[in-house]
Amino acid sequence: MSSTLHSQFADYAAFHATRGNQACQYVGIPLIVFTLVALLTHAPVVTLGGFTLTLAEITVAVATVWYLTLDVPLAFVMLVATAASAFVGRSVPALVALSLFVLGWIFQFVGHYVYEKKSPAFYKNLTHLLVGPLWIAAKATGRA
Repeated sequence: MSSTLHSQFADYAAFHATRGNQACQYVGIPLIVFTLVALLTHAPVVTLGGFTLTLAEITVAVATVWYLTLDVPLAFVMLVATAASAFVGRSVPALVALSLFVLGWIFQFVGHYVYEKKSPAFYKNLTHLLVGPLWIAAKATGRA
């Protein structure tokens, strides 16, 4: 793990110290990532050789490049997870994805305001919107 990622995780963890908030994050963050990618699959950009490239694939590619600068194995985990989300997300109706997206954010805010009593980390640093999913991936794979 790079020192940059280590410092990102340390800063992020300071906003997620309580077990209740962590539990909410473990549900809310994957739900938000999945549904965001699913929603972005409904935004076509161009069709190439019968495949429609959407904002989902572009967003996944950009996020993956940033993740690669922090930790290659975790970047690969995130690429697999988000690519799977794009694949499955293409069959999720936009209204369903939007409803689940809102539910994911409800988990986030319950975790922060009911359990942690502290604003979300991204209020301080917008990159934490990308650090959060990586933190969950690191916890899930034992790399945190």
